[in-house]
Amino acid sequence: MNDKKREYNQLNRKPAAFRRGFWPIIFSFFIFPLSAQQNQNLESSRRDVIKYGTETEIASLIQTIRMENADYLDNDFITLIESTRNQRILTGLFGFFGERKKNDLEARAMRAVTEREYETYDTVYSAIEYLGQIKSSQAVPVIVELLDTEERRFLSYGFKALGLAGSSDSGLADNAAEFLMEYYDYRNPGSDNQSVIITALGETGSTLAVSFLAALAVNTDERAHIRTASLNALSKIGDDDAVEAILTCVGTNDPNVRSAAVAALGPFSGDGVNSAILDAFRDSYYRTRLAAAQASRVRALEAAVPFLKFRAERDEVQNVKDESIRALGAIANNEAIETLESLFSERKNPDSVRVLASDMLMKHDAGRFFSRIAVELDDAKTRNQTSLYNGFLKVVGEAVVGGGNSEVERIAHSFMQNGAIIEKLYGLDMAANNNLNALSEQIISLSRDRNESLSRRARNTAERLGIEIPET
Repeated sequence: MNDKKREYNQLNRKPAAFRRGFWPIIFSFFIFPLSAQQNQNLESSRRDVIKYGTETEIASLIQTIRMENADYLDNDFITLIESTRNQRILTGLFGFFGERKKNDLEARAMRAVTEREYETYDTVYSAIEYLGQIKSSQAVPVIVELLDTEERRFLSYGFKALGLAGSSDSGLADNAAEFLMEYYDYRNPGSDNQSVIITALGETGSTLAVSFLAALAVNTDERAHIRTASLNALSKIGDDDAVEAILTCVGTNDPNVRSAAVAALGPFSGDGVNSAILDAFRDSYYRTRLAAAQASRVRALEAAVPFLKFRAERDEVQNVKDESIRALGAIANNEAIETLESLFSERKNPDSVRVLASDMLMKHDAGRFFSRIAVELDDAKTRNQTSLYNGFLKVVGEAVVGGGNSEVERIAHSFMQNGAIIEKLYGLDMAANNNLNALSEQIISLSRDRNESLSRRARNTAERLGIEIPET
């Protein structure tokens, strides 16, 4: 009986064992092809959302496409925007296309401005902003007409857009500058809009505005925010006739105006400019030191390297340290690179300092510094230094070294094979940026991953590298 009972129990255990061993196989058989099928049909599904979806669904799709930095749905979005007056859809698409400086919605945006009585305020605002972002020369008359109505709710957006759109052509720039200066002096734009007009004048790039802006900058009776806005605009225009006014403001008692003046010196040259920038490193007001570092970076001022080294190592304000490190990276002479190496190598330095220094080194010569940074990446992981590891991971993941570097290939392979999602994504970026076709097997495998962002990134990487993904 015992033998029969054992036999009976074994026979009855087989279905359970069978279910444990067989059903996962059946489950995976259906799940993985389904995931691949979903990926293949994703574009079609998204096009259906554009055709039939609610404003919420379309807004969500726009955000997803923005994060993926994809453009394959642009034509579908263009078709949609021509047939809708839905505020949320319009503002989302104007913002999405404006960020990428794509002018495909130019006609629709101008129509939103000229027929604004039929649109919501938010739609008109986003249309005006979009026309400025793409620097639409055709929109200049439309924006001027809007500003001539003096509808106060549209003035701020209109001034900004006119400055940007006017910069598309030198003739338009001068006309826009004259219009803005006349508006400032004679049409009472309101105190809130005065600094907006000044900023717009800088965006035009017109030298006609230099004397107007210089007079505002040096006027000690003028409000500080007007003076600083004027200095910023003069720097944006970059005409040498502005230097005298800016240097005058470097010596002012108002610390905010003083720091703005130092920052404004970046595009200019000459011994007087150099001396003013170097002297600003001694200012007790941190914003002035920050401005000196920024100006040194813009001008790649080699004479500033000893000051920048001192500030990067000892300044009490982190922003000043960071900007000093960026300036050293921009100058990148031997002394600057040696300083960056020291900041990166010293493990007692704060994580942010080491990561930023490594980023500057990688941008200077990725082939030379990649392996050293990779070693510190591994060390940070071993020591469970999460913040430091994540910082070095970003630097390594964005590296552009070129093909043929075995260390780059090894790390990219490791990321794709064994890493978490973020590491896999960086591994794909490394493959794409460095032409790592040898990693085709890993790229193809990730193209079938159930994570949508990961599989799409893998397919984009395969396309960039000319890797064909077999049908499943």
